[in-house]
Parts: sequence; C-alpha cells; structure tokens
Amino acid sequence: MLVLGIESSCDETAVSLMEEVAGEVQPRLLSSIIATQIPLHRLYGGVIPELASRNHSVALPEVLQQALDEAGRSIHDVDVFASTAGPGLVAALLVGNTAAKALALAAGKPFIAINHMEGHMLSPFINRPNGLEPHLALVVSGGHSLIVNVQNHDDYTLMGRSLDDAAGEAFDKVAKMLDLPYPGGPEIDKLAERGDPKRFDIPRPMIHEPHLNFSFSGLKTSVLYLLPKLVENGNPNNLDEQTLCDLCASVRQAIIDVLIKKTRRALNETGLRLLAVSGGVSCNQGLREQLATACANDGVELLLPPNSLTTDNAAMIAFAGLLKARDGQFSPLDTPVDPNMKLAGYQARA
Repeated sequence: MLVLGIESSCDETAVSLMEEVAGEVQPRLLSSIIATQIPLHRLYGGVIPELASRNHSVALPEVLQQALDEAGRSIHDVDVFASTAGPGLVAALLVGNTAAKALALAAGKPFIAINHMEGHMLSPFINRPNGLEPHLALVVSGGHSLIVNVQNHDDYTLMGRSLDDAAGEAFDKVAKMLDLPYPGGPEIDKLAERGDPKRFDIPRPMIHEPHLNFSFSGLKTSVLYLLPKLVENGNPNNLDEQTLCDLCASVRQAIIDVLIKKTRRALNETGLRLLAVSGGVSCNQGLREQLATACANDGVELLLPPNSLTTDNAAMIAFAGLLKARDGQFSPLDTPVDPNMKLAGYQARA
C-alpha cells in the first residue's frame, strides 16, 4: 500500500510518500519534501494567512513532483491520498486538502482526512522498528501543548493541555517583544545556550497545581514588565548581549520546568514507561537535553523524532493516513476542513 500525504496547515507546503511492505512491521518512508515560507513571513514578523494560502497554491505542484521523483513512484501508483484537514489556517488547509481530494477523485482511490495534531503525536514512531506502542505523548508546538495517553491510533485520553498560550506561542511572543527574527522560538533557543537561566525570576504558572494543564500567557506579561526595568523605555534593542542571552535562558528554563514537571506527573499517574515528544518545540535543544536526563533518572524510554520531522511535514500525515487505511477508516470527499479540529477518538481525563 502506497500512501501520499499532503500538509498545508500553516506556512509549510509538504508532500510525502510512505509505503507499507508485506511482512514488514514498519512502513518505508520513501520521500518527504517541504517548501517553507519562513523567509517570506519573516518580513512581517509572523504568518500572514492570505500570503500563506497563495504560496501553497504556487508551491504545491513542484513539491508534489519532487516527492514522487524522490520516491521513484508515479501518481498512478498511489493507493491512498491523505491530507491535513485541521486544525490550522482555513485558507491554507483548503489548498492541500482540496488537492488531495481532487487527486483521489481523479484516480478513483480513497481519501483520508488527518488531524494535524494526531500527525504530530504519531510522528516519533515513523522510524520505530516496533511500530506504534502505548505511550504518553507530549505535543508541544506553536499552537498546541498537550499531554495525551495514547493506547493506539484513535484511542487517546487527553490528560492536560494549555489553557491559554501554547509553549511555542509563548516562545514566539516573547521573541517578538525582544525584536528577534521570526520564527522566534529557535532564536530564543540559540541565545539561551549562552545565557544564565537563573538570572531572572520568570514565573512558572500552575507548576504546583495538581492537574496537568499548562498556562504560559503569564510569561510574556512578566517579560513585558521586566524590560522597562532593564533598559530605558523597555527598548529590547538597547539590551546588552549578555543580558539578552540571560533573559532568553530564563524564559526557556521556565517553560521547560513546567513541561517536564507536568509530564513526569502524568507518567507517574499512568505508569507508562515510554514518552514520545513531538511538535516544533520538541527540537528545542534545552528541552531535549533536560527531558533525556529526567527520563534516564526515572527509567522512562524517551522517543524523539529527528529534527526534520518536528516541524510541520507531510511524513506524519502519510503515516497517520497509513494507520487509518489499515483499518479501512476512509473519509468522504465532502469532509470539510476544520480550523479548530479536535482529536477524534479521545476522551477527556476523568
């Protein structure tokens, strides 16, 4: 079975082909092509939805052909077409979703609508020889922060989520306050490597609360009030380099402390010994290192996707599509996109 996945939920246009081979547990990733729009949106300090959707339309034909060429396959070889249906920017979602539906209709092949967050959540298992296993998932991206008990695809228990800003959103908003280039999260991560995380007392909201939800909106407020105390008029461009690095390190550490504290609590509650971390923030160097230390101390196996699969990509969409196709979970061609799509098959934590 050959699955073609398309991702266009935000500012990456991506196409991937994944093949299931008889007798093999793990499918083969044949290609994963990503065309990023970061240089374009950096000019505006963030993603402009209309520009994103227009550029998806321009980029998609070439990205599709590159993915087919790299896989050594023809469009006629594809057995199942999958695409992101949400959450995301509605105009951007429509480009990839409509293209996948049109290809499925023209080829007379099945179509599968994929939840973007489900794709992220399953992505650490793309290259895992044993395939998908029960685990605790920590999904940390620009738009979402989730802790999920995963027993199988479509069998999820949502244990915790952000009640306001996601972790990646907090990084990006603080970066914008500091006048750092878009995307801000990686910039903060780089500067933090040279900083002192103990210099500034950044709040760690809800870290001691018994529930597993997050709140990161207070971090940006803290930085907003701190800047005028450090430089005249709060102009971040007047910060000396070391102070900037120390501030970035302090913000990064506050976010990491909350994520790790809540995740360890969830592992203890569930008894799960496998932690899979995904989403764009999972490539944060500080988070990866400190999670590795915490998991080693707790006897937990840590599963991290390669950096190429942490940000938005179509390999995760093809993988999720393949798992659903195995069970015959196909979608009608009139399935709408949903910018606020929730995970299907999950139940809220009791």
